[in-house]
Amino acid sequence: MNEQTTERFELRAEHLISRFKQLLHEGNVRRVTIKQGETTIAVFPLTAGVVGAVIAPALAAIGALAAMLSECTIEVERTGEPARPATEPAEEGAPQAPPL
Repeated sequence: MNEQTTERFELRAEHLISRFKQLLHEGNVRRVTIKQGETTIAVFPLTAGVVGAVIAPALAAIGALAAMLSECTIEVERTGEPARPATEPAEEGAPQAPPL
């Protein structure tokens, strides 16, 4: 059974597109909701294998949103365990992945 988790990120609108692209590559994201304050601005359902032409309209919409918003919140619904951000240090004593 897949467990669903939700994470929330507050960021400036100019970082919206790059963060959305990063979330797409993580693979376990099911839905991305963009909010300003408590108001939901847009919801993007994502499924495994969504690529290319299917994502282009979503990226265009996010670009338009970024032009209108100053700050926003992204809520990310995931299946399984949340991905560890690349900037978060590994726990002490945890095995490290070998460099690529």
